[in-house]
Amino acid sequence: MSVRRLNVGCGRFTREGWINLDRRPGPGVDVVADLDAVRATPIPLPDESVDEFLLSHVIEHLEDPLGLMQELWRIAKPGAIAAIRVPHGASDDAWEDQTHRRPYFVGSFGFFAQPWYWRADYGYRGDWQPERITLLVDRALVTDLDAPRFFRRIQAERNLVREMVAELRAVKPARAADRSLLVAPAVTIAPVDPEPA
Repeated sequence: MSVRRLNVGCGRFTREGWINLDRRPGPGVDVVADLDAVRATPIPLPDESVDEFLLSHVIEHLEDPLGLMQELWRIAKPGAIAAIRVPHGASDDAWEDQTHRRPYFVGSFGFFAQPWYWRADYGYRGDWQPERITLLVDRALVTDLDAPRFFRRIQAERNLVREMVAELRAVKPARAADRSLLVAPAVTIAPVDPEPA
């Protein structure tokens, strides 16, 4: 049985061996769907049919990220993995692009998991467990990787973390909205070379 991979919001960056989905037709785009309208017009893929998802610099552009994540959960096989790459909310990249709708931080991904809704019900019915969040930091800025000290710096300084890559796992059936079921993701720091100017 072959693995089905969905490249969500691919734009010009289609991937060989993946189903490439974008809101507009284009070279290499296999599925066309408006990611902000999936509550009314679902993605034309069957329930529990996708093993792996990639959302690279997509979700921060959406008005309704909960609607998208609920729809991706519908088409996800149990245990499917979603990799979400976004600018860190305390970086200029998160705010300078006028098409960005909201910033994301380490704690943002918990809102794609049902246990986080123990306080209030916003109508979201997907359940993605954040497994790991990798913080990408310019190597030149990393002078001390002692985790507690470095995480205090992240809370206090802008532009320290360039991007985050969150790995989420589809939990099926969905868990209850129960605080005791909250599981924190592993958070790691990855020094990277600065992008060329």
